Amino acid sequence: MNADAMAGTETPPAASSIVVQPADRKRCVSCNRWGGARRPGAEPGTVEYDEHQGKGPCVEGPWHGSLRGPRNACGQWIMWIALTPPEP
Repeated sequence: MNADAMAGTETPPAASSIVVQPADRKRCVSCNRWGGARRPGAEPGTVEYDEHQGKGPCVEGPWHGSLRGPRNACGQWIMWIALTPPEP
């Protein structure tokens, strides 16, 4: 055991800050108008984002130009095009 662990000062491993949110919640993170960092989730219809990345700008939506959090919502949500399944 190292000295830090014995002293109780060892830093615990960082918990994952990746969050998965279903698009059917219609939040900014899954909206085509949101400009924050994200990626399509492993499961269809989900979005993954880092909860520590902060906010992203609303582009051409009702909050145009303002920074919005990934969990914010509005009445003009449009599904993010990256989540649209390809046509057969």
